[in-house]
Amino acid sequence: MLKQRFFLQLLSGFALLLLAQFSHAQFRVEVSGVGLTQVPIAIAPLRGEEGVPQKISAIVQADLERSGQFKALPSGKVIDETERPDVTDLRQKGADAVLTGSISRLSDGRFDVRIRLWDVVRNQDLGAMSYLVVAADLRLASHQISDLIYLKLTGDRGVFSTRIAYVTKSSAGRYNLWVADSDGENAQSALASPEPIISPSWAPNATQLAYVSFESRKPVVYVHDVASGKRRVLANFKGSNSAPSWSPDGRTVAVTLSRDGGSQLFLLDSQGGEPRRLTQSVAIDTETVFSPDGTAIYFVSDRGGSPQIYRMPAMGGPANRVTFTGNYNISPALSPDGRWMAYISRIGNAYKLHVMDIASGNSSAITDTIADERPSFAPNSRLIVFATRQEGREALMTTTLDGRIKARLAGQGGDLREPNWGPFSKAQP
Repeated sequence: MLKQRFFLQLLSGFALLLLAQFSHAQFRVEVSGVGLTQVPIAIAPLRGEEGVPQKISAIVQADLERSGQFKALPSGKVIDETERPDVTDLRQKGADAVLTGSISRLSDGRFDVRIRLWDVVRNQDLGAMSYLVVAADLRLASHQISDLIYLKLTGDRGVFSTRIAYVTKSSAGRYNLWVADSDGENAQSALASPEPIISPSWAPNATQLAYVSFESRKPVVYVHDVASGKRRVLANFKGSNSAPSWSPDGRTVAVTLSRDGGSQLFLLDSQGGEPRRLTQSVAIDTETVFSPDGTAIYFVSDRGGSPQIYRMPAMGGPANRVTFTGNYNISPALSPDGRWMAYISRIGNAYKLHVMDIASGNSSAITDTIADERPSFAPNSRLIVFATRQEGREALMTTTLDGRIKARLAGQGGDLREPNWGPFSKAQP
């Protein structure tokens, strides 16, 4: 009975038990916490943005604050990109940098967005950018501006132009797979079904999703092209087909299959074909994730009597246990830089997000919630998205790795499940 419960929980990531009514609507971002070091930046309202469908300065401010790396300050006035800002005034307000800019609507309906970033401390122009976009792409332009600021002031790539995937269930019993901006806004339905959809997993090319659908009344793994909506069956073998995870080069997908009895790990060519079995245990082996260099896989198994996280060579071989604290550790996620592993650990009756330093094996809980699920790292390894329950509602959260800065991405009147953060796209700087 214990194995049956364990398998069901891992197969669904708790989604089948906890999904509830969701109404697709705008999100609001609630940021809480204070980081040890945050860059104070003044965000000036863009000249001309009052009548624009999206308020770019507000989107940029929310992006930067959610990252945990910045503290937004009011500039006090509108400053466009052609003006030299009053750095003395800005220094007195505590700003290290200021964003200025303007937006204007052209005769063909497109918008000309121009911004300039200034180093207030050095009184130095850090560069300008312009974006010529249609109204539907104003949010994307805002995220691209945030990425530029993040890169200029931290030296690291920003993740604001990336996307997340997640699943919802309506009161009518319909499931939806959504693809949204990194802040949860601008969600588009990739798939709607009367049967459960679970375990979405982004391909490294940022254009495809693998997921499990129960539409044929059994779990089947599909690969879905996000732009075209076209999809194909990847794994539909006898028994259960679940928990897809892409290799870093996108050529291979690890899956959990029960075709030979039990639930074991297999590797599949991403185009399909005959799977190759990786594990030969009598336990439940599932929730595979590849190491960033593709040489190892991490997975969950109850081979020791309770669910724990193990590591083994990606082509097969002996498995070594990774988690030793607590008797229930599931849902591993590895940071793209290979330094960290996020996972869910049961402490008493609480399920809490933990982060482990892989080199040392040291880990700690970074949340104060008690129903955390399925963590996923941002592609720059600086943030984690996860599902949880807070203030009586299901929600998506992002957190910095130390847990100091958290942002709640809450749908109006709805619940969210199964988040997965997509990689950088080739179009991103």
